Amino acid sequence: MPYVVTGGAMLQCSFGLAPSTLMVLPLNKVFQTLPVANIMDNKPFVNILPFGMCTSLANPAVASATAAALGVLVPMPCTPMTVAPWSPGSVTVLVGNLPVIDQTSKLICTFGGCIQVISPGQAAVMD
Repeated sequence: MPYVVTGGAMLQCSFGLAPSTLMVLPLNKVFQTLPVANIMDNKPFVNILPFGMCTSLANPAVASATAAALGVLVPMPCTPMTVAPWSPGSVTVLVGNLPVIDQTSKLICTFGGCIQVISPGQAAVMD
């Protein structure tokens, strides 16, 4: 059984060069020391912070910098573009009437990156 994810969880993007931290606002008033995340905690720069530098050629900044460097990949600052909810959510635990995120959930960036949980932020409550 996977662990549920809370604010402060460590995330990694497949095109990012650094890990990031999940920020969860205490709107649902459900805590496991920190607020518990649900599938709609996917807002760029609110919940999902940048992953350092981005290496995806689908990112317009990376594509233009790479073209200017005659095809040599040039990483540019990450700008998360997450519009879809986390998937899959937990089928057994709801927070704010929405499924919680567990450590197996993934989030897709519009620029092609797959964001996954590398540390769920807690270790006491299991899905």
